[in-house]
Amino acid sequence: MLSQRIVVSVPKLLKRNFGVAAPALQKASDPIQQLFLDKIREYKSKSSGGKLEKSPEILKEIKSEHEKLAKQYGGGEGVDMTSFPKFSFPEPKVEISHTQEKQ
Repeated sequence: MLSQRIVVSVPKLLKRNFGVAAPALQKASDPIQQLFLDKIREYKSKSSGGKLEKSPEILKEIKSEHEKLAKQYGGGEGVDMTSFPKFSFPEPKVEISHTQEKQ
């Protein structure tokens, strides 16, 4: 039974993986498309560590969006809205009455 499942599922798995990986492995057939890809790779390699640089206008827009989100969700000055929140759950105090101890 297990061997039948393997025989049936392996070709499907290979076909799916090939379908996903094939476009990434092929070179662009269109020379303009290839030129575009080459220029993007060149630009990324020249900029800071492979990351695309942000213009001052984009940085200003990002800052205004962060301020809007901070106002909407309760962030204030000095609060990093891009980090994951830290939760702390204090241990609750449980009082045991003397009548319950004797039982």
